Amino acid sequence: MTKDFQTSKPIYIQIADHLSSQIVRGEMRAGEKLPSVREMAINSGVNPNTIQRTYSEMERMGIVETKRGQGTFVTENEQVLKELKICLQTDIIDAFVQNMKELGFSQEEMVEGLEQYFRRDQE
Repeated sequence: MTKDFQTSKPIYIQIADHLSSQIVRGEMRAGEKLPSVREMAINSGVNPNTIQRTYSEMERMGIVETKRGQGTFVTENEQVLKELKICLQTDIIDAFVQNMKELGFSQEEMVEGLEQYFRRDQE
């Protein structure tokens, strides 16, 4: 986990986003134990309270589950994991479209650019 955080977004959310991406990419599997709060705080270079807040928020969202005396684990609920993947996809698409609009691209130009990209990718 990087220690370079954006100032525009709370650190605990940035860490949650990073962990969520790891889960969606399969770097962390369903049922896998997350690092302890202390270990994650050291690795991230943040206060343990920040990690506790991250884990609490992820638990509220159903992404992780805390088992008393055992730790925090990635949920095994496939529906939650599927929804997480769709949510991350939507966030990425939203950012892409916003950036393209700021550069002055129309919807048609964006679609054409994507089509060209995928044609090149298939070659």
